[in-house]
Amino acid sequence: MELIRRVDKLLTLLGFGLAASAVLCLAGCGDSARNVAVYHPPVIQATTVQQPDASAKAQPNAPAKAQPNATAKAQPNATAKAQSNATAKAQSNPPAKAAPKIGALPLVPSRRRAAFLALMPPDAADRLAQKVRALFAAGEQEAKAGHNETARQDYDRALDVLLASGFNLGREAALSELFNQIMSSLSSVQSAGQQAEASEPPQVPSEQHNQPSPLDEITAITSLSGDEIPPTPADAGLKTNAERELQAVKHDMPLTLTDPVLSFLNFFQTARGRTIVENGLTRAGRYRNMIQRVLTEEGLPTDLMYLAQAESAFQPQALSRAGARGLWQFMAYRGKQYGLEHSWWVDERQDPEKATRAAARHLRDLYEMFGDWYLVMAAYDSGPGAVQHAIERTGYADFWNLYKLNVLPRETRNYVPIILALTLISKDPTRYGIEFIPDQPLQVDRVQPGHPVDLRLVAETIDVDADSLRLLNPQLLRVVTPNDPRFVLQIPAGKAEEFEKGMAEIPPENWVSWRRHRVEEGETLSSMARRYRITVASLAEVNGLDAQARPEVDTKLIIPATAQPQPTLGALVRYRTRRRDTVESVADQFNVTVAELKKWNGMRSNHLAAGMRLRIYPGVTGPAPVRASLTAARPEESAKAGQPLMHRVRQGETLWSIAQAYQTTIEALRGGNHFLFSRPLQAGDMLLIVQSH
Repeated sequence: MELIRRVDKLLTLLGFGLAASAVLCLAGCGDSARNVAVYHPPVIQATTVQQPDASAKAQPNAPAKAQPNATAKAQPNATAKAQSNATAKAQSNPPAKAAPKIGALPLVPSRRRAAFLALMPPDAADRLAQKVRALFAAGEQEAKAGHNETARQDYDRALDVLLASGFNLGREAALSELFNQIMSSLSSVQSAGQQAEASEPPQVPSEQHNQPSPLDEITAITSLSGDEIPPTPADAGLKTNAERELQAVKHDMPLTLTDPVLSFLNFFQTARGRTIVENGLTRAGRYRNMIQRVLTEEGLPTDLMYLAQAESAFQPQALSRAGARGLWQFMAYRGKQYGLEHSWWVDERQDPEKATRAAARHLRDLYEMFGDWYLVMAAYDSGPGAVQHAIERTGYADFWNLYKLNVLPRETRNYVPIILALTLISKDPTRYGIEFIPDQPLQVDRVQPGHPVDLRLVAETIDVDADSLRLLNPQLLRVVTPNDPRFVLQIPAGKAEEFEKGMAEIPPENWVSWRRHRVEEGETLSSMARRYRITVASLAEVNGLDAQARPEVDTKLIIPATAQPQPTLGALVRYRTRRRDTVESVADQFNVTVAELKKWNGMRSNHLAAGMRLRIYPGVTGPAPVRASLTAARPEESAKAGQPLMHRVRQGETLWSIAQAYQTTIEALRGGNHFLFSRPLQAGDMLLIVQSH
């Protein structure tokens, strides 16, 4: 019995040894799977004989079945069974001369070589997606925490990495989806940032550079007092020189030499006065032919063009402290009276030809009223009511008598002498030492886009600079033309065909957002996509290029950029004032009244300092925009086009709310109710409601 126990113990130890060998083999296979090099397995002596094809069926987990509990089955009869099995297998297979070797795991039977089990490196697109997702996730966390600016920076970095990769996002579904997610979140963060701070509405910069009115400048420079007649010039030869000119030059308007006229003749020969005259006469070359043509067509003296010399120095963007604009310095209500449109998009007071036509008709109406050109000039400056009142007070219908009696406003008293002095100088400038080279007349082609279009896209399409287009279209207040199919855009002469052909390559609905770009040395589709914050795929697709193509230098590409939102009428915006801004000019720019502007900003005076931030509701008349449903009684049914309705104004209503209720525009309401040109809306007013066309 003692012998039997020892044999059992020996067999148990042998079982444990076989199990340990199997574990070592498995560990070796695992090591081979982690190494790319071919694995050479160790030789293990075994009591069993494996068939030659057994290695093909051996899987990496096969040895794992040899668990420690296998020893439990190694009973005393295990030796007999092993011998019996070995004898049976030996009958079908020749006996091995030596103990067989366990082959490398696993093997490829057909080639008898080790298989590489190491994983290949991650795909480049997958690595890029992981990196972008990490930045995007960081942005999402910041957005959830309410840190919109930090979130925006994370989104920007994610977008930069994605666009800089050079991948065609259209062909990589995962990257394309990431791009859309980033853009959506970026848009949401920007919108949330605007909505979260009611005190920080959109900033609206001035898109024009207004120029000061020469009359304001002259008044600021001269020391003339409203209570005194300017002294006789010290240069006695000046009067003689001017008298000789009157005899030598042609003029179709009466010219009189008085002491005030001679005094301003003297001023315009000073350094600062000469600069004002020379600048005006230089620009006059652009518009002289047009102005003289319009005045002739309206049956007026062509010498009246020098009113524009005094009013604006022929600068379409001239703006007075009182808010008068353009070549002819129309106030808003007077411009409306003569058909000059003023909206968020355009101010036709700055349209040289339209404003000249309106000024000619206004001057003709004034002449029919007073029958004297000097009184006409005075009325043009101060309004017909002021001149009529002065005549009624004194009984004199003569400007020089009214001047001496000091019954006209101070600026009006100086206005006529200034015009007469400028007329004399302009007719013979060398006589007064004025030297200048006039600008050439503007040569233009007129086109009708039919849809809103960005001036920058037009400039890039016809290869001119945007400033040239602004010079030809000074009535435009924005870089985008109005949504009016009747709008006429002026472009340099000879460019109409190029404009039509180039714009036909871009869908009209994208004229506001898309751009063009001329390829420069070293630029690639990827670098241009990063610059304009678009995808390489969209840039390549819209230009018919392969995403990997390298565009030729000097090639003009279409840039499918995204549109920027425009400020909405009635929505609160912020405006930062600049030097020379006045409450009148700012109110006029945003189509509101001075009283409204002051009330919205709690202002007690008309003083504006550069850098002030003003609250403004563009295009609104009233203390603040109000929902139409709360203020204006909605009609039971909308008025049919062309058929007017009457509306009695209630307390708290504004032109904005009434226009919204009747689905019309403020311009249409003002056009149908001319009293609104001279005073604000009041409760109890009866408005004629005319639908916009």
